[in-house]
Amino acid sequence: MQKRMTITMDEVVYEGLVRVVGRRKISGFLENLARPHVVTDDLAAGYRAMAEDVVREQEALVWSEALIGDHAAR
Repeated sequence: MQKRMTITMDEVVYEGLVRVVGRRKISGFLENLARPHVVTDDLAAGYRAMAEDVVREQEALVWSEALIGDHAAR
């Protein structure tokens, strides 16, 4: 979900953002700058959780084995 916020900055900085990034792209630009500093996505923990999901892993194995069979049929 997105949240709307109002920020205040020097006019020169704003004009530079418009010139360099583009008027409709400032929000995304600022979000991409801030994200690594405030969001702590632990990718390793996510992969561990997926690996512990036995049903998901079994479905993934069946799916990947089916792909190998598709390739062999060509």
